[in-house]
Amino acid sequence: MSSRGASLRQGLRGNARRLSAVLALAVLAPATAAAKSCESPAWPLWQTYATRFVQDDGRVLESSLKNNHSTSEGQSYGMLFALIGNDQPRFDTLWRWTSANLAGADIATRLPGWLWGQGTDGQWRLQDSNSAADADLWIAYALLEAARLWDRPDYHRDALHLMATIEEQLVVKLPGLGPMVLPGPQGFVQPDALWRLNPSYLPLPLLRRLAKEAPSGPWQAIAHNTATMIAQSSRHGFVADWVGYQGTSAQSGVFVSDPINGDTGSYDAIRVYLWLGMSDTSEPLAALLLKRLDGMARSTVATGSPPETVEVRHGSARGQSPFGFRAALIPYLQAKGQPGLADQQRHRVELALREALARPDADVGPPRYYDLMLSLFALGWADKHYRFREDGTLKLSWETACTRTTAR
Repeated sequence: MSSRGASLRQGLRGNARRLSAVLALAVLAPATAAAKSCESPAWPLWQTYATRFVQDDGRVLESSLKNNHSTSEGQSYGMLFALIGNDQPRFDTLWRWTSANLAGADIATRLPGWLWGQGTDGQWRLQDSNSAADADLWIAYALLEAARLWDRPDYHRDALHLMATIEEQLVVKLPGLGPMVLPGPQGFVQPDALWRLNPSYLPLPLLRRLAKEAPSGPWQAIAHNTATMIAQSSRHGFVADWVGYQGTSAQSGVFVSDPINGDTGSYDAIRVYLWLGMSDTSEPLAALLLKRLDGMARSTVATGSPPETVEVRHGSARGQSPFGFRAALIPYLQAKGQPGLADQQRHRVELALREALARPDADVGPPRYYDLMLSLFALGWADKHYRFREDGTLKLSWETACTRTTAR
């Protein structure tokens, strides 16, 4: 597998300059180009990204700061975007690679490890078996929706196995709050009844979809507890990357600053605004939180761009954010009733996307993965390639153009 990855990487580098002009044009193809038939790419931006950064075997490149390593997050996002783009073969290869390499082909009992790559011994393999809960949830979600939309019982079976493992290994009952999802199996339970949580790991549409699939499970309560966490831990209209929960008795607790990262809001927290902006307009929890989290909108109005870092406790902002932050705010600003500001951010994102995709892979430059992924989420939503319904299911642009089995 290592030689295959290396050879493909070299091929991509060699072809990048010839492809860059075509790819830069494709990335900004209008929404009207989407899926006139099932044979046509339903989403040009995804096809552009996948051509550059997804290997033939289904491994997503550049998803880690470590050179040519891959993460479960990148795999999970890739699966979702392949589904949105009606890209069935690539979805399948993404899932098969993820299951085989991150979960040891044992998805019934193992969560995917979060980091895969080349070790100090030169071997390409899983480097960290601790899972990342957000990736686990997105993978389960993508499998559920792929099973529904493409009539694939095998995906549905895999999703149920994964949901059961998540519930067994990651769901804990916090005193005075109830069930919540830990960010991973190891390292997030501190001494003296203190738990570390990540608000960006728990998008409301995903939790609604899991609750629809398993109404007797903990997911509906987790959705409400996630909203409680964001509402009670945010200050000055901002949310932090990480939040602590301190048990004060066997039946009570309180949200506190994260013991490791404090009250900083930055690269994780930006996704919270994105998830809320993309939630269905009838989602009551999102409507409540959008009103509370108005700090990012105020800051963007004041400076013209979102800050890179916010100290939530004081409401102070600093730093020039990458273009992915602008992309993440497009749905948020639309939901906040500021379409003009959203359009302004989109214009800047489109220019930055052209530059990022035109850069040959061999060139040294700022990491592209996170900016591109946030742009895929935001622009795909803005162009109505997909929307989340109130129950968390996807409404996709290609559904009416393609014959499919009626959704269960």
